[in-house]
Amino acid sequence: MTLVPKVIGLVYLSFSIACCDTENNIPDAPGIPSIATYFGTKGRYEEVNPYLINDILAVNETLPLLPSTDCRAVHLTAVIRHGTRYPTTKNVKKMRHFYDLVLSSASDWMQNVSLSQWEMWYTEDMDGRLARKGQEDHTHLAQRLAKSFPTLITEQNLRSGRIKMITSSKHRCVNSTIAFKRGLMTYFNIEGEEFDHEVNDALMRFFDQCDRFIAEVEKNKNALMEVENFHSTPEMKRVFEKIADRLKVPYSAITADMAEAAFYFCAYAFAIKSVNSPWCQLFDYADAQVMEYADDLKHYWKRSYGHEINSKSSCNLFHDVFTRLDKAAFDHRSGQVSEAVTVQIGHAETLLPLLTLLGLFKDITPLTADNFAKQSGRAFRAGRIVPYAGNLVLVLYDCPEGSRLETRLNEQPLMLPKTDTYFPLLEEVKRHYAELLQGCDQKAECALPHVRPQTAV
Repeated sequence: MTLVPKVIGLVYLSFSIACCDTENNIPDAPGIPSIATYFGTKGRYEEVNPYLINDILAVNETLPLLPSTDCRAVHLTAVIRHGTRYPTTKNVKKMRHFYDLVLSSASDWMQNVSLSQWEMWYTEDMDGRLARKGQEDHTHLAQRLAKSFPTLITEQNLRSGRIKMITSSKHRCVNSTIAFKRGLMTYFNIEGEEFDHEVNDALMRFFDQCDRFIAEVEKNKNALMEVENFHSTPEMKRVFEKIADRLKVPYSAITADMAEAAFYFCAYAFAIKSVNSPWCQLFDYADAQVMEYADDLKHYWKRSYGHEINSKSSCNLFHDVFTRLDKAAFDHRSGQVSEAVTVQIGHAETLLPLLTLLGLFKDITPLTADNFAKQSGRAFRAGRIVPYAGNLVLVLYDCPEGSRLETRLNEQPLMLPKTDTYFPLLEEVKRHYAELLQGCDQKAECALPHVRPQTAV
């Protein structure tokens, strides 16, 4: 694998982003939207862990106990999504289009609230940049992890370079990485020092380098047909009609893009500024559940179980994780672990394929356009799996009977497939994933059919 050269991140760097000063012009409003748990991948981390609302540095006190008091943490690997971000340029354009419709055709409805709360304060130059809330997401996550794993995330390990940081090249990921380091510096009361990080898109943005994924999913108009078909279902049409009724505009004025933009107004205002926006009044519980399902369908078919290449595009990251675990186990037996902690910061599109490859959150019945009603209890809810700052943490322990592996998702215990404990032996986990560990060649998987390399006999 070709690694991108290291770059130095200054952890005391100021986070001023000129494009985003407009967030200070949005007046705060009390309360949490009643539909906040349905915002999907635009949802806050706090909706996954509500106890953080009262204490953002609280750690989960209900985790299962280790099988032995003699177990010792040896290594931690974390794959983390960037923090709360601003909408992308593409989404800002959709929001502007919807805002113009409301401003020109539904002004009577807008008079019920202060006009400033309807302000279209999103600009195209925000383009997915990390919001101040996103910085806080990672600063606080770093401090909670330090509290949870005090023998691994230590001041000595940070200073000695035994905590490695890897990030996607995207600004929201780099700035999340810097915020994470700043959280550790604050936790250990370190000032004025520099700690480096590595930019590695081969690991954190593997999907950009997978030709088969790009051809068969990213640029294939038929790859997301279930998503398109869902827009024509009675459930979705009813959402469009209810929005039109509330705004008193013709039914024809509300399209799938318009409904999505309206949902974004509600979700982004809450995620970025904790504002219960008047836009949220356009949706009730039933509407929000339909909108969440539309978002889940997109991620299911574009990043998860919908197409095999979605997960196979993450083979390099999968191997990287297990290579680090194996090396840490070997180093511990030989003396000292050279890399106590690895923190890798990427995207929802980084985490979902990896979790899919691990066989997690797989429903018996695939998500399709026509089974919304039957999927109310589905395992695959992208917003619960990869909210902003969503994270997969793997912890290796040295125990009397051998190396054991603990898995946490978003600071909650997670049991891997084919295991009956939260602390399976590492060798048992490797046996379950033996086929992937021995194969799952990303170069071969990502090659287009007519140029795929032949397998040696």
